[in-house]
Amino acid sequence: MRETPVNGSTKRTFFIFFPNNYSILKRNDLSKTGFVNSGISERYNLWLLQIMVKAVVGEDTRLTSVEDRLSHSAIPAEVGLVIGKLSSVLDRGFVFDLIPTPSNDDGEPACAVLETKDDKRKPSKSKSQSSESSSLSIDSDWVAEHARQVSRMLLGGMKVVGIYVWASDIAFKNSTMILCQAMKAVSDAIRHLDPSLNEALLIHICYSPRRWNCRTCLLSSSITSSNLRPCDFKLGKVLSSLQRFRCSYNFSFRLPIYGEGGSSAQTFTDTIRKELAIHAKELNSANAMIDGDLVHNDEPCNTDGEHEIELLFPFMKDTRAEASTAKNVTGILLFTGSVFSYAYLNVKEPVSQAIADIKADIIRSLQSRLDIICDESEQDLNPTDVGDNENADGMSKIPISKLILNSSIKACHLRLPRRVLVPWLSGMFICDYLQPFESLEVVKERCIELMSMEHSSIDESKISEVETETSLLIAESMWDVISPATSASSFCLGGNVERTTDGEDETKRTSNASTASNVPILVGIFVLLLSIVLGFMLYQSD
Repeated sequence: MRETPVNGSTKRTFFIFFPNNYSILKRNDLSKTGFVNSGISERYNLWLLQIMVKAVVGEDTRLTSVEDRLSHSAIPAEVGLVIGKLSSVLDRGFVFDLIPTPSNDDGEPACAVLETKDDKRKPSKSKSQSSESSSLSIDSDWVAEHARQVSRMLLGGMKVVGIYVWASDIAFKNSTMILCQAMKAVSDAIRHLDPSLNEALLIHICYSPRRWNCRTCLLSSSITSSNLRPCDFKLGKVLSSLQRFRCSYNFSFRLPIYGEGGSSAQTFTDTIRKELAIHAKELNSANAMIDGDLVHNDEPCNTDGEHEIELLFPFMKDTRAEASTAKNVTGILLFTGSVFSYAYLNVKEPVSQAIADIKADIIRSLQSRLDIICDESEQDLNPTDVGDNENADGMSKIPISKLILNSSIKACHLRLPRRVLVPWLSGMFICDYLQPFESLEVVKERCIELMSMEHSSIDESKISEVETETSLLIAESMWDVISPATSASSFCLGGNVERTTDGEDETKRTSNASTASNVPILVGIFVLLLSIVLGFMLYQSD
């Protein structure tokens, strides 16, 4: 314990040492239970900030290739993303690849070396003297946007686990705060896709002298240089030791649309995000079967090949169905489709981690599709404009992401992007999302730009379209949900949004509804007549 006077009072800092790591806890942070220091008269509850990852292993072939590329280039600095996995079970991190951040829209690199003005005024200084004042300039917002889009393309067990930087030792040491800000920006950008993210890696590839350094960073509300801790780093075989798991998951959400004044107004995006958060909790409670066997232990998987996971949900009370029967409910929002999920697991990790990665990948995939729709609608302020329908002006003036779901909206059918699998490294896949109006050529362009893949390495014939169409139907009545086939004839197509026309919409729905109500009556009359005829025939035969 160390005591330092602060404004007339004593500030206490406790140092707690462990065999493999240590944590520094301040008196102001002693708010959570879990530890009692018997050597102190007062009972202090300590919050132990322990580093999760103690060692990091990088894929030898990929990282060596990155180093060769950088050493033969003339660029003085580069920043990019670290793709891999952090395992809390093994206390170890795995790095699959390093992806450089592309130049921004103005063609400027995301990372550059800055020299002080004094050095520019004094050209007589030697190179070694001037390099001592060099530092890095990093476009944190651009790196964060790169991380956000790359996160969408990663499957289960693969994440953006940090950033890397190629720079001299002096420039790195003079840019610690800049690097911390970049890591903070990246973590904030992908937080909604990975809420469990609590640690990140900072890899420094130093060219003067040539060496690799790795640091871990605990992600808190404010990241400073004190959050960075060195950890062991080595190269090895990572990708060859991964096991593959897949799951085909069908989903169907039914959300009520309330009449005006019936409930608090929520936008389309808010409603779906709220439902995904609820479904994530339900998904976590599901049991799982692997290759037809119920998972009942936490042992590693010892069999080779690709493994099939099937999720089993317990019987739960459907609160959404009860909400849909309320008097102020005027419609139904039906979100239905299938997700093809994929996950990679280290051979030493337990199978429970594969199940957790599959579940997280399902939610992240649905969230990514929603983000794509929202991004597109914000770029195109007229995404729902379909043809020359003048009566649809109220809906076409605002993006669908900001649409208020109530009885005033028109019935529409929104086709969400489909997931496609793209071959990546050593038999691994990444994914992309294909809009209904896009071709596989667009997927190739995104892989080249975002994942730094070579054009010759992408074969369109090997891109797997593994999903059926995922759709979202906003209906004005229960009949639109029960019988979409009859109302589909009145849909107009525009982009990825289908919406009913105003002219004959109400007449057709009324006709369909009356037809549906007459069907049970006609069936009853037919059964009655048939029973009378059969009874009469039996009576005559007797």
